[in-house]
Amino acid sequence: MLNLVLFGPPGAGKGTQAEFLEKNFNLIHISTGDLLRSEIAAKTELGIEAKKNIDKGELVPDSVVVDMIKAKLNAHPAAHGFIFDGFPRTVAQAKALDRLLEEHGTDLSAMLCLQVENQELIDRLLNRGLTSGRSDDQDRSIIENRISVYEHKTAPLIEYYKAQDKYVPVEGMGTIEQIADRLAKSVEAL
Repeated sequence: MLNLVLFGPPGAGKGTQAEFLEKNFNLIHISTGDLLRSEIAAKTELGIEAKKNIDKGELVPDSVVVDMIKAKLNAHPAAHGFIFDGFPRTVAQAKALDRLLEEHGTDLSAMLCLQVENQELIDRLLNRGLTSGRSDDQDRSIIENRISVYEHKTAPLIEYYKAQDKYVPVEGMGTIEQIADRLAKSVEAL
């Protein structure tokens, strides 16, 4: 089973690239952002709570996200593998993912880390905010806070996966096609 964490800061292109990986490697794409947005749109209790965190550019509590991931894994018992997009975001979540995958008789193959310069991230998110309707993509200060949260709370995952020899850096600058090609080569090398 091929299980990948697609990792990188907000605006790195994880969602776009996950679609490519999903099609080309026959994987199930699990986007915590999409899961959370559907809960918010449905105005569930989980969605209301998550929206409070998201609107401030903060992370949603681990327990909420882990339960959503577990439900998605359980819903696809015959999958060839999964792409985790937006999860894990903390070392605690990474350990929870390790346990969830172990319960399913598998483990993580690699963390593919998209590397993008901060100004490019800000530009991409502001451009996306023009069409996405996402309030967290329309305010530069919220975007900068999201990047800061990533750098301080999420980036330590790199060391966690380096210690397991599962960290694979991928240049995230260039065209969508160039980045997709780099990711495909990284996956094929696993």
